[in-house]
Amino acid sequence: MASTDTTTTVDKDGNDLAGLEAGLDALETRQTSRKPFRQTLTEKILPPVLAVALVLAVWQALVSFKVVDDPTKLPAPSAVWDVVHQAWLQGELLGYIWTSVSRGLLGFCFALVIGTPLGLLVARVKFIRAAIGPILSGLQSLPSVAWVPRPSSGWA
Repeated sequence: MASTDTTTTVDKDGNDLAGLEAGLDALETRQTSRKPFRQTLTEKILPPVLAVALVLAVWQALVSFKVVDDPTKLPAPSAVWDVVHQAWLQGELLGYIWTSVSRGLLGFCFALVIGTPLGLLVARVKFIRAAIGPILSGLQSLPSVAWVPRPSSGWA
């Protein structure tokens, strides 16, 4: 547990190790009291719940006030929930989720395999940095959503 030793510990180079020991002792101590549930609720649980509620309220307001007229572009939250519920009942929801997760993982792996060597080359080789640095800077300013292809009018 916590050390009560008041002597100064010095290593072979003459460095004072008291700060290090204090930090290690702090790792060994255990918190004996718990935060009250009300404090946990107001600090950890309530903010994300309110944020989700706000997003849903704004989404519903956009649909109700017909800011976007086409329901294929912005369906009502209830319509989305109905589709999710039906997919769950038909046993298809987990397949949809796995498709999204696997695409994200595949994209991350491609980014890792391509981006790491490219980043190292740009950082180390001045000629390559001069050649493709401006292109990379331009691509960084492009919003991520612009990379998603938009389906043509013939798509469902």
